[in-house]
Amino acid sequence: MKIPGFLFLSIMFFAAAASAQADFCHIKNTSFKEGERVVFKAYYNMSPIWIQAGNAEFTVASEMLDKKKVYHISGIGRTQKSYEWFYKVNDKYETYLDQETLFPQRFVRNVNEGGFKIYNYVNFNHSSGKAVSTNGVFDVPKCTQDVLSAVYFARNIDYNKYKKGDKIPFSMFLDDKVYDLYIRYVGKEQIETKYGKFNAIKIAPLLIDGTIFKGGEKMEVWVSDDANHIPLRISSPILIGSIKVDMMQYSGLRNPFTSLIKKK
Repeated sequence: MKIPGFLFLSIMFFAAAASAQADFCHIKNTSFKEGERVVFKAYYNMSPIWIQAGNAEFTVASEMLDKKKVYHISGIGRTQKSYEWFYKVNDKYETYLDQETLFPQRFVRNVNEGGFKIYNYVNFNHSSGKAVSTNGVFDVPKCTQDVLSAVYFARNIDYNKYKKGDKIPFSMFLDDKVYDLYIRYVGKEQIETKYGKFNAIKIAPLLIDGTIFKGGEKMEVWVSDDANHIPLRISSPILIGSIKVDMMQYSGLRNPFTSLIKKK
């Protein structure tokens, strides 16, 4: 299975107690709204020098889908043209979230990573526990997320409820398979990124083995310690070298960006 490149950003979530799973199934949206836009820059190194390797942009719109109000969320990631000789990424992910439940209704994955292309179109029927993809019909458990909806769903987790080391579970449907994953809550700390200095929440997602990322909890993610829970930095080793992704632009936030201590 291929894992999205740097665009897979802060997919940061995942499994332990049944009570934690129940909390994940009933989260309400308090962290984002229509009109939000967040831009990231990705950096790569296999030496002391970090090279800007690509960009990613996430946007939120409000639409109607099958008579339901949904958030249409798009994530687009591309490598810098000067870096495409090494590994070219041109990815687009779209999810349509029910505005009441935050469960995905539709998911579209259209990626080209190093010449490996995937197009998958999925409609979710949560009441029947089915996902109808480009390739067939599949059973999915309660509260299943797609790879992009999971980011926005998990931004609404109240991390103050958890102790350091706790795992937060969820199920994700990707490439016609269901994965039982988790986010480990690491704690709170201050972090300096290329944008500025922040109060942050640190988490570690369980990753699936892919062509870029190694499996396990090797990725570190810092999100803003405010009501927005915007990913600020993602750091991870990859098969060759390591990557770092920093938030560099934002607009249309739902809440005050109080985690920012000082901008560079």
